[in-house]
Amino acid sequence: MMWMCVAVFLLWMRSGRCTDKANTSDLIEYTAADFYDKLHSGKMMFIYFEHQVSPTISLFLVELEKSAEALQDYGVLVGKVNCNKELVYTYCAEEQLLHTAFLFRGGKEFLSFDLDTIFDVNSIVSEVLFAILRDEIKYVHTDADLLAMEKAARGKKDIVLGYVCSLGTQEHRSIMETAYVYGSKYQFILITGGPVLKHLGVNESSPSSRVWFLHCRIHSGFMTPMTSERCPLTRMRKPLSTLSLHSFLQLMEAPLVTEVYDDPSSVQPPQFPYQQTPQVFLFCHPATEHLDLDTATTLAWRLRGLALLLLVHRQSPAVKTPDEYNAAYRLPEKSLEVKYLTLNSLDEVLVLFADQEKDEEEEEDDDEEDNEGVDDDEEDSHFGKLDDEIAAAVFENRGTLPDMDSVTQLTSDNFHSAVAQIGLTVVLFYLKWDAVSMAFLSSFIEVAERLADSEVNEVQMSVVNCGEWTDLCAAQPGSAVPFQPITAFPSVLLLHPQHPAQHFRGMLGSESLHRFIMISRVASPVRLSTLEEAQLFLLEVPHPELAGYQLDRVVGLFEAQTQTAAFTEAAKSLRGEALTGLLTDELAEKWAADHTVDLPAVLVFPSWRTHTHPFTLPASSSAEELLTHINTALLHPMPELTVENLPSFLLLGKALLLLFVGEEEDKIGRRQNQALVKEMRTVVESGGEMMERYLACWIHLGRTPAGMSVLGSYVGSMPPLPALVLTHLPSGDQIYQYPPNTPIVASSVLHWLQRVEDGTESPTGLLDEDSWPPAFEFYDFLKIMDMQEPDSAQQQTPKEEEEEVNEEEVNVKEHVVVEDMTNDNRHAHSEL
Repeated sequence: MMWMCVAVFLLWMRSGRCTDKANTSDLIEYTAADFYDKLHSGKMMFIYFEHQVSPTISLFLVELEKSAEALQDYGVLVGKVNCNKELVYTYCAEEQLLHTAFLFRGGKEFLSFDLDTIFDVNSIVSEVLFAILRDEIKYVHTDADLLAMEKAARGKKDIVLGYVCSLGTQEHRSIMETAYVYGSKYQFILITGGPVLKHLGVNESSPSSRVWFLHCRIHSGFMTPMTSERCPLTRMRKPLSTLSLHSFLQLMEAPLVTEVYDDPSSVQPPQFPYQQTPQVFLFCHPATEHLDLDTATTLAWRLRGLALLLLVHRQSPAVKTPDEYNAAYRLPEKSLEVKYLTLNSLDEVLVLFADQEKDEEEEEDDDEEDNEGVDDDEEDSHFGKLDDEIAAAVFENRGTLPDMDSVTQLTSDNFHSAVAQIGLTVVLFYLKWDAVSMAFLSSFIEVAERLADSEVNEVQMSVVNCGEWTDLCAAQPGSAVPFQPITAFPSVLLLHPQHPAQHFRGMLGSESLHRFIMISRVASPVRLSTLEEAQLFLLEVPHPELAGYQLDRVVGLFEAQTQTAAFTEAAKSLRGEALTGLLTDELAEKWAADHTVDLPAVLVFPSWRTHTHPFTLPASSSAEELLTHINTALLHPMPELTVENLPSFLLLGKALLLLFVGEEEDKIGRRQNQALVKEMRTVVESGGEMMERYLACWIHLGRTPAGMSVLGSYVGSMPPLPALVLTHLPSGDQIYQYPPNTPIVASSVLHWLQRVEDGTESPTGLLDEDSWPPAFEFYDFLKIMDMQEPDSAQQQTPKEEEEEVNEEEVNVKEHVVVEDMTNDNRHAHSEL
């Protein structure tokens, strides 16, 4: 109602001009055909479907037009569809959508906005960007939430923490626009209220927006005024705007202390982008150099964001300042003028910035008062915190359990009968309280429904809840179950009657699992009885469901059936990953004669190579050795690295030689990228035995945007493209970067690799040493119960027995929680 009053008042003030402007607006008006064309192109669109024009709607359309140019900079098309002229199904048919605008992304509706929340250009831009970045921008409510984010970011990323008293404001827009630009470099966190404000020294009723910079990426060697548990923080003191926030972030990248050997009067004023920042000089004597550096570092932290601190070494003959002065400063508005001081304490420097210092002291006083209760708040919030994005997603959907009708739920009682009655059983072993298990369970059910829709009846999709059926999941070798104890969750096994179980080792996603299952339906190896069958095996897809997948093929050629043992064993290991065929006797001899191959032999047809040019491998007597040769032949000499195939590449145990290339804007860019990849193939071919230790691959940052953050984490910042990086060395955690702006030529790259091996090349950085143990230890509660001693139990009174059981239950829970929190920095889920 208030919004209506404001809208009418503004319209009256403008004497009706808003309506006229809306009618003659430059806002793009899409036809239904244009809308669907843009929608199917995958572009992001912010669209309002106009039914009838009221004063409120007219005012909104004016603001929508203003936002079009701003959002265009972020790749968002803004427009409207006039439902009185063009009918768009769903959006033009319902009157309740009159006060709703829609954001489309990836060809479908992404989010809807009530017009009450997007009332002007600032609220439109901020809310749209907030929606686009909602997976990147975190939200905290308590100090315990913030502490968890700091621990996760320590040593990896600095944090930009923003507080806005309400969403949709100019300040909210400034944070969102900055997050869009710097999101890959910093972790952005948004606060709109809550107990965390006490820790930050902010009154929740304060209308002023604030920004803090948390220095979480600093090295442990820095002296900081904060405890080791928390990241040092610096508050932005200027009013929040996009420009001031940009300048503030640049200032946070400035060196903490700069050591100089010139007189302050000879030192150049700060250059762009620090030209508006004061300079403070402290003088250093040779005898007290380390003490002076510590003093300068302490003062620099207190001046962070206010001034740049420079440490002047007096041993330099260029320093002419008399010894009576131990400090100096230069203000930006005074140009080259330097004023000299004789200080008795560091606080005297801060008097120069009295207003800022006053705010800082008030915040510190509030922190001291509130920190008394912080420990209790953290202790109470351990069980309310979530491990990561997967856990958060599962927690948000905790009330919506997946529909299990399409899968068979296996137990110790029905396991053997269920597996025996069908040719192929796919089993997911999961824990109900494990976030990854529950996330993958949805994908597993999706594949089950897809198979049912395709009428694939010979595959049984099954699940086992290992929290309930621990005896089945932890069954020891030699028992009736055809698999080893399950020690990692989630795990997927393929079970064939009378055959050993086969692990699914691909990416935990519906597409990779579906492909694995469909290939597993084909016999491995397929017995080929005619040359026509052999040709069809190489050219045709065995099932229509596999038509969209790239398929590797392997054919074994043997003079006699007795020679096929090793190949048959290797083919079983390749089931689900490649199609395998077998030719023997006269048929194999004829094939070998036609293709000039000596028997016995194994022909490998990778999906990335034409079937007329296979790799020919000698038949080995060892299945393990033959499998290694086949996997090597199937590997592309210069594969494109993606999120999906990264795990399989890491399993090879080789160092990764990664070429990062950017997204092409035109044909010239595509040709340049193709030339780079070709040059890297030359590196592989020319390197000989040396290159066998490396896996050369490339990442297309347009198709795999996650590669940008990976590259940034490797070298500390985003380097110019293309970039060549050597990482995951078996000998250590070092990361090496090929010299930037140096042409990537095969001979130069090989010389660079040789310098790395000789130890004459300095590493650019180190891989994180984080360990990722299982989130939960697998407890066989039934086994614990079976281990109770019946004799001692009989001698206890009922009261003693009850006390012991209660104590035992408490100990088990404490063991789970304490071990989980101390060893892995994770917090136990409420189900425990």
